[in-house]
Amino acid sequence: MVDKIISNFAYRQTATIVDTSADSQPVWFISEDISDADEPMLTPLFQDSFNQWVNEAAGLASFEVGEFLLFNKEAIEISFAGSQQREANENGKETLKRLVRSAVSNGGPCIEETEDKFIAAVPICRRNDGSVFCVLAYMSSTAAHTDLINLQICALHFRSCFYHKFEQIYVKDLLLQQHRAEKDAKRRDALFQAAKRLYDQIDVASVISELLRSLEQLYPNSEVHLYLSQDHLNGDPRVKPLVFKNAEHDLVAKAFLNGKSVTEHDRDGSLRLAVPMTGKQAAYGVLCFSIGPGLWDEADLPAFLMLAETSGSAFENAKLYEQSNLLINELRLINELTKRLNQSLKLKDIFQFATSELLTIFDADYCCVLQLHKEKNQFIVMSSNFPGLTNEQFSPDYGFCGMVYRTREPLIISDYWHTRVVTSMLMDNTASRSLIAAPIMVDGVVVGVILVTHKMPNFFSYENYKLLQVMSTHIGLAVTNASLHAEVRRMVITDILTGLHARHYLNEQIQRRQRKDPIGSLILVDIDLFKRINDTYGHQVGDRILIQVSDIVRSAIRNGDIAARWGGEELAVYLPGIRAEQAYRIAERIRQHVEKETDPVVTVSCGVSEWTFEDEKISVESLFYRADMALYEAKNNGRNCIFVGQS
Repeated sequence: MVDKIISNFAYRQTATIVDTSADSQPVWFISEDISDADEPMLTPLFQDSFNQWVNEAAGLASFEVGEFLLFNKEAIEISFAGSQQREANENGKETLKRLVRSAVSNGGPCIEETEDKFIAAVPICRRNDGSVFCVLAYMSSTAAHTDLINLQICALHFRSCFYHKFEQIYVKDLLLQQHRAEKDAKRRDALFQAAKRLYDQIDVASVISELLRSLEQLYPNSEVHLYLSQDHLNGDPRVKPLVFKNAEHDLVAKAFLNGKSVTEHDRDGSLRLAVPMTGKQAAYGVLCFSIGPGLWDEADLPAFLMLAETSGSAFENAKLYEQSNLLINELRLINELTKRLNQSLKLKDIFQFATSELLTIFDADYCCVLQLHKEKNQFIVMSSNFPGLTNEQFSPDYGFCGMVYRTREPLIISDYWHTRVVTSMLMDNTASRSLIAAPIMVDGVVVGVILVTHKMPNFFSYENYKLLQVMSTHIGLAVTNASLHAEVRRMVITDILTGLHARHYLNEQIQRRQRKDPIGSLILVDIDLFKRINDTYGHQVGDRILIQVSDIVRSAIRNGDIAARWGGEELAVYLPGIRAEQAYRIAERIRQHVEKETDPVVTVSCGVSEWTFEDEKISVESLFYRADMALYEAKNNGRNCIFVGQS
C-alpha cells in the first residue's frame, strides 16, 4: 500500500500534502489530481528522513572525509551532511548534478573519480516498481573514498528511513481522518436528532425551545438569539421581536429582507451569522449566531444552514397546526354560539346570552352590548356585566360605539390609557385598558355595537379581534331572526287597518289573565249605523272612521290594557284587575270622545261585563257572551249608550 502511494507521489498522480490540521503541521491526503506545483511539498519529508538516516549512520568514517547529499529526481539538492570541507567541494557540484541526472536516467549508480575527487550518485528506487524518486550522492577526496557497495547499502538504509517517516505520517493522517470522520458522524447524528426533535414538536413554543436547546448543545461557546417577525410570548430572553431600525446596516434585518444568510466578522475575530428562518410559505424570523475568535469552523456552515431551514419548516408546520386548531376551535365556538342564539327569539335574551358568552370566550373583564334605537337615534345599553351602564343611552357620536357606528368597522385598542382617542364611560368607570369592538350589522346597516374590555394593556390578540368580527356577524343574524319573528308575530296578532290586536290574541291574553288575576272586565264597542257610513261616504271613509275610533280607544286605556278589533266595526277592550263600575266609566269616556272627535261624526254603543274568581264558571266565552248581550241591549235602547251585562 505504501509503495503504491510513494509511486503516486513520484509521478505526481494521486497524492498531495494539505495544511489542514489544528497545529498547522503537514497532513497527508490522497487526491485524484496532483500538479507539478505539489512536488516541492515532499521536501520536508525528504529532509526529516535524511536527518534520521544521518543520526543512525553517524559512525561511518565517510562522514569525516566526505559529504553525503540528497537530491530529488530533478537534481535539486535537498539536504547534506558530512565533513566541514563543503566549500572545497563546491567545485564538484556541477559534476555531481550531472551524475545525479545520469543516475535518475539510467536507474543505476554513477561514479566519477579524479586525482583529488571521488563523486558517486546512487538512485533510490521505490520498492514496488523500481522507479527512481530521489538520489543519494557522496563526494570526498580520493584518499578515503567509500566503495560502491557501501554507498548502495547507505541508499537502502535511507530508503528505509524515508518509508518509516512516510508511514508514520500516513498512519497519523489516517488516524486524523478517522477522528474527523467520527467527529463529522457525531455532528451529523446530532443534527439529525435535532431535526427529528424539531419535527416532533406540534406547537410553536416547543419548536422554539427545542431549536435554542439544540444550538446550545451543538455550539456551547456561542450566543444565539431568535428574532421573530410575529407576536409570540415565549418568556425566553433570547426570543425577541424583529424590529427594522436601520435595514442597511442591521445584520438581522438584511438577512430577513434578502432571504439569505449574512456573515459579519468583528475586529477581534468574532463571528456573527444571521440566517433567515423560512418555510415554504414565508420567512418567520432570523436566527442570529455569535461565536468567539477561533471557535468557528467554516465546514459547519452548511449544517447550520440546514438546521435553520429545518427549524423554519418545523415552525411553519407548528404554526399551521396551531392555526388549524385555532380555526377548529373558533368554528366550534361559532357553531355553539349560533345554535344557542337561535334557540331564543327574544332580543333581550339574545343580548344577555351574547354578553355572557363573549366574556367567557375572550376571558374578558367586561362586555357591553348596545342597540341603536331608530326613533330616539340613541345607542341603548341592552346588556352588560357592569351595573353602572344598565339602560344608559349614548349619542351615535359618543365614544367607541360612535367610532364603530361611523366607520362600520371593528376596532382594537391596545392601551386606552396611552391612546385616548375618544372618551369612554365603559373604559373610565371600569379602569379597562384593552378593548375590542365590532358592529352588529343587519342588511348592511349598523343596528348595534359590541364592546369587550380587559383591565390589562395589550390583552387582546389580532385573532381575538378577527373572532369578534365573525361572532358579531352571527349575533347580527340572530338579531335579524328575532326581529323578523317579532315582526311576523306582531303582524299575526295585530289588525293591519286599526293597529289594534287581533281577536285570537285577545282571547289568549284573557285566558292567561284569568289563571292568575282575581278580577277583570271587558268592553265591547260597536260603531252605530256603520253600514250607512259606508253606503253614504264609501268604504275609504268607513276605514278612516274605524281608525279614528281605534285611536280614541287606545288613548283612553292604560298601557297594560288590551284593545282588539273584534270583527267588522266592533272593537273590544280587556281591562285586567278592573271591576265593572270602573270599566263603565272608561267606556263612557270612549263614547264621549268618539262623538266629539270623529269626522264625519259617529257614535258608539258599548257593552260591559266582568268576572271574578268567585264565579262558578270562569271562561272567555261567558265573559264575551255577557258583554255581547249588554251591547245588544244598548243597540235596542236607541244606541250611543252603555249597558252592563248581568252575571
